[in-house]
Amino acid sequence: MNFTDIHEIKDETQQIQAIYQVFNEDTRLNHSRAARVEFLTTVRYIEKYLTPGMRILDIGAGAGEYSLYFARRGYEVCALELADRNIETFRKKLCKKDPIELVQGNAVDLSRYGDESFDVVLVLGPLYHLHSREDRSRCIAEAKRVCKRGGKIFFAFITNDMVLLTEFMYRQDYFVTGDYDKETFVLENFPFVFYTVDQCRRIMEGSGLRLLHTVAADGASELLEEKINEMDDENYAQYLKYHFYICEKPEFLGMTNHLLCVCEK
Repeated sequence: MNFTDIHEIKDETQQIQAIYQVFNEDTRLNHSRAARVEFLTTVRYIEKYLTPGMRILDIGAGAGEYSLYFARRGYEVCALELADRNIETFRKKLCKKDPIELVQGNAVDLSRYGDESFDVVLVLGPLYHLHSREDRSRCIAEAKRVCKRGGKIFFAFITNDMVLLTEFMYRQDYFVTGDYDKETFVLENFPFVFYTVDQCRRIMEGSGLRLLHTVAADGASELLEEKINEMDDENYAQYLKYHFYICEKPEFLGMTNHLLCVCEK
């Protein structure tokens, strides 16, 4: 199946299933040093708020990168994922001792989980796929419902404005042939849903949650991938230190493919 075929699929759930037959979520966060920046940044912010004994819900858990990381550090993790391929990959990684309950399900319906039953809720993928405002609101409301009062919820978005530059990196004629409005620079919401930084802020402001951090999770790492991957350990460590230094600066928030919003209930 190619992207033209996927684009013709009207059912959102079926389209998500098809997208992850093309995209390999299993290697997205770990195939290189540059790719690892997003994961390391997100983990850094999650760990700011973790204490022993906390329960974590990973909504849209993908192939299990975050769930496995935290479960193997002693946290009880419940993971929910929609795509068949991701579920299959995730299950192959699980060991009997992993404290993870993995189920297949949709981020807009968390009825299997009780009110205020998790200390930390991760929503690090679902908002990439929810096209309607109603579904986005339901997803956020459900994440809020299952989070304890004072708990933390982590939302990830794919940013509109940086994606044009990363696409240009792969296609020299992208600014002429790319799927975006040539006057407003708004991307077509395919294969993912894209947001500006201001849109992300407005969504969070309308959620009834308190926004603690807005973070450029991967920054310019994809643009600089070749150079980052050639770094030795010392240079990579210092690059990460620099990235952590700038990743919340307002002037850099749009310079990222993935924006992380950290909220408190």
